[in-house]
Amino acid sequence: MSSEYPVANPSNKTEDTIVCYAPTMITTNGIWQGDNPLDYSLPLFILQLALIVVVTRILVFALKPFRQPRVISEILGGVILGPSVLGQSTRFANTIFPLRSVMVLETMANVGLLYFLFLVGVEMDIAVIRRSGKKALFIAVAGMVLPFLVGLSFATILHSDTHILKMGTFVLFLGVSLSVTAFPVLARILAELKLLNTDIGRIAMSAALINDMFAWILLAFAIAMAENEAMSLASVWVILSSVAFVVFCIYVIRPLISWLIRRTPEGEAISEFYICLILTGVMISGFITDAIGTHSVFGAFVFGLVVPNGPLGVTLIEKLEDFVSGLLLPLFFAISGLKTDITLITGVKTWAILALIIVLACAGKIAGTLLVSLYYKMPFYEGLTLGFLMNTKGLVEIIVLNVGKDQKVLDDQSFAVMVVAAVVMTSIIAPIVIKIYRPARKFIPYKRRTIQRTKRDGEFRVLVCVHSPRNVPTVINLLEASHPTKKSPIGVYVLHLVELTGRASAMLIVHNTRKSGCPALNRTQAQSDHIINAFENFEQHAGFVSVNTLTAISPYSTMHEDICSVSEDKRVALIIVPFHKQQTVDGGMEATNPAFQTINQNVLANAPCSVGILVDRGLNGSTRLAANQVAHHVAVLFFGGADDREALAYAWRMCEHPRISLTVMRFLPGDSTMESTQERRPNQTGRQILTVVTDNDREKQLDEDYINEFRARTMNDSSVVYTEKVVNHGEETVAAIRSIDTIHDLFIVGRGQGMASSVTAGLTDWSECPELGAIGDLLASSDFAATYSVLVVQQYVGMEAHGDAMIATPDSPNQHQEQYSFTLPRNQAVFHPQP
Repeated sequence: MSSEYPVANPSNKTEDTIVCYAPTMITTNGIWQGDNPLDYSLPLFILQLALIVVVTRILVFALKPFRQPRVISEILGGVILGPSVLGQSTRFANTIFPLRSVMVLETMANVGLLYFLFLVGVEMDIAVIRRSGKKALFIAVAGMVLPFLVGLSFATILHSDTHILKMGTFVLFLGVSLSVTAFPVLARILAELKLLNTDIGRIAMSAALINDMFAWILLAFAIAMAENEAMSLASVWVILSSVAFVVFCIYVIRPLISWLIRRTPEGEAISEFYICLILTGVMISGFITDAIGTHSVFGAFVFGLVVPNGPLGVTLIEKLEDFVSGLLLPLFFAISGLKTDITLITGVKTWAILALIIVLACAGKIAGTLLVSLYYKMPFYEGLTLGFLMNTKGLVEIIVLNVGKDQKVLDDQSFAVMVVAAVVMTSIIAPIVIKIYRPARKFIPYKRRTIQRTKRDGEFRVLVCVHSPRNVPTVINLLEASHPTKKSPIGVYVLHLVELTGRASAMLIVHNTRKSGCPALNRTQAQSDHIINAFENFEQHAGFVSVNTLTAISPYSTMHEDICSVSEDKRVALIIVPFHKQQTVDGGMEATNPAFQTINQNVLANAPCSVGILVDRGLNGSTRLAANQVAHHVAVLFFGGADDREALAYAWRMCEHPRISLTVMRFLPGDSTMESTQERRPNQTGRQILTVVTDNDREKQLDEDYINEFRARTMNDSSVVYTEKVVNHGEETVAAIRSIDTIHDLFIVGRGQGMASSVTAGLTDWSECPELGAIGDLLASSDFAATYSVLVVQQYVGMEAHGDAMIATPDSPNQHQEQYSFTLPRNQAVFHPQP
């Protein structure tokens, strides 16, 4: 049995008990034998781990609306379970976190830490540091020097109260912990705030990388000094042997790993044996650096740094990340929280010191960063934002503090003060950056937000959204059919939509600038490459088409913001998004990802231009056909309204293509439907009648004018067929659509939002996908002859409805979104009552 003997030394809490450990007490014989599982180390450890993970996950969920990084939840979880909150109850502390269990917990936490820092090393690309230039280097240095000086001044104040600490080492530990920037935490914050692809994001990432490097070097020094009473010969040996270890890793280990990678054929998975070798190497590196006298995590980090960027790095991250950062890492943060006793921060003086540390360290970093950014002529707000971003604290600081506490450099009170400072400094970043950062993008109002308003002899700009390479062939054939000419070229912006999962492997795509000929890092990057190559190939062969490819990495819930801001930025007239269902082998339609439907609905509601949803059932290319053959038979179903006019405008552009035939079928309401609407009108209030009549009449007039213009212009074109169908109700409409010749391979229809027509009455009742409108949903349903693709178009009506004067030039994206909210969503401003 393990027994605990109190010792009379009250100076330090962790030393006043000697624990005699019984090696047999690992697993229990079971409760039926009368054993208490919590007396045995394995069941106790499992319970602690489960409790820590559950508490941190609940906190992650609770803090998500406040845009807090996961680190905050993990540290707070530890604080809640520790002596500050739940540990106030002695019974809870002695049952769930008894002193004898600390050794097992700490050991496992350090194993998790070892592997996590190995992954951080793998994630870092030293080439980025080389490329990042002087600006990032100076920002990193300036952002370290001033907070370090703040730490120096506070060391004297905090040190005067505690006499057991060595002054020089204390200064070094406080300085390092205040001046570091956490690279992994910063990457997540930037991704959440959609700043990863911006200039400020790139500078922040590069500066944080450099800062992290310096922090590790300083940490190695600090540990070397802490473990030896004076700066004696031993400390020099520690530093020299650490340098030798780094050199050995760079010149021996790195070439070895590169040789292993070269032995793996391109495209093949890296063998389990090599992965196992590298994972063992992490342990050995940790052992060596621990034996030398620095911390074991230093070895793991350096070992991770020398793993070359590429498929191996990504394989390691994908194999380890979920287990390490999901299960083992929260243990380390929780241990830090368990050691933090906030009740020790007593008295006005200590709280005042805490507040001062937070304010001055933040101010120091911001001032340092701001000065350099102003020197480089960056806007003031960008410099300020960068300063706040560089205040991100996380893992490295907590490691520094833990090492300091273990080495008796920091006492319990100083430790608690510094942990609270770290949590506060990191938690204020996201909310503040959202408030102060106003990108210096000039939102110049542009008029060509619809296809109808795009000049026939001007550039036609399209934003194409793609989820996977499967969407590409039909989109390319659609663009080819859109008739790019010398007078009216097509500018295509391709946006590859990638979900931000919080995994580092997705992050690697962003700050890994692709070198030609390099193998893709992972599946997402491989897909990105296929998509880019396909569109570049199209650009070379098509003529009068310019293609730009972009990648948007964000959570599905906010992806529409990226799509809308890119379309606003590039001033496009049409956004094409893929439908969330795809065709199966037997001709039916199955959903690929329900989140895609939400993205499409959000884009329709917020887009600053017209939107087309493409239901992809294959659209053959025209390159293989003989010169006189018709490539595509396009059909437009015209019911009336802004969306239908937009659909006709797109088809009109297409029909100028010499190898495209166009059929326009206009549906007109029969006499019986006209009578039924007349009968119902007297029941409404006078005001409503007026609105309905004027709106309907205006729309009808616009339809009439546009159709007449179209017919006049295409009168002599034999490839254009115009027919009118008189129908009385929805059933007749469906029958008429079914009777259309099956030769067509593309239908273009308006979404028909806000248009209450007797011709489509009853069709919406069975609608599966309201974002396609009644007719679009009918054409996309599985029971229709599925040999054609469908493009459902919604026209942007913000300007026609409110006049050009309404479009101001806002100075911030927030105002811009507010401006959309009243000009755009016409589904909230439907005046037409259902007949």
